[in-house]
Amino acid sequence: MSKTIVITGAGTGLGRAMARRLAQDGHRLVLLGRTLAKVEAVAQEIGTNEKSGGAWAASCDVGDAASVEAAFAAIAAREPRIDVMINNAAVYEPLMIEDATEAKIAETLDTNLAGTIRCSQAAMAQMEKGGHIVNISTRTVVAPAVMLALYQTSKAGLERFTKTLREEVAERGIRVTMIRAAGMMEEGMNWTISPETARRFQEERAKRGVGNREGAVSQFASVAELLPWLIDLPGDVDVTELMLEARKG
Repeated sequence: MSKTIVITGAGTGLGRAMARRLAQDGHRLVLLGRTLAKVEAVAQEIGTNEKSGGAWAASCDVGDAASVEAAFAAIAAREPRIDVMINNAAVYEPLMIEDATEAKIAETLDTNLAGTIRCSQAAMAQMEKGGHIVNISTRTVVAPAVMLALYQTSKAGLERFTKTLREEVAERGIRVTMIRAAGMMEEGMNWTISPETARRFQEERAKRGVGNREGAVSQFASVAELLPWLIDLPGDVDVTELMLEARKG
């Protein structure tokens, strides 16, 4: 059955991969992202797929309450309901805590944690029984790390929020799932951080014996393959947490 699915951070990476995969099954997709041109490009690509229920894009900075309010008002005006909300948007930038500016602290927490809370709240207002909220976390939450304190803290908060939200909406018949994903990439992907930051990240991790450049990394498209199964579960089963690890093929 075709569903109306909202995806944040849908212009690149995992969000784009999930949109492409879900479009193959004829779902109606609403693609949200801070850079409108990126999500519009994905929506246009999906719109050429004869099997797709169609996609449209809207600008949405999940770290900004007014932007979220405007985006979900636009969704309410065009869609009768939201069936699935995928909270994927995130900021990931390594830095030492001593170098964290007030602006960077606010951006990371507002996007990765508060943004998920805002979008979940807004989506719930447009959901019926059978709705599903999917929050994307990271195995970094439980892995040794350096220069990732802001990212880890925001995602740990997201996991705690997910558990509590699940209890609050259960009686409404809404599922809530957390996906804890491992390191991911795709062909042609470039890490948008400065060479200096990348070098220090590797150096700081190496000093502590953390990380391995030759370690396993999963593909965005491979993780996206799980979504059709997850959002089409029988009514009498639930998947509350999905822990993923990358492996060398």
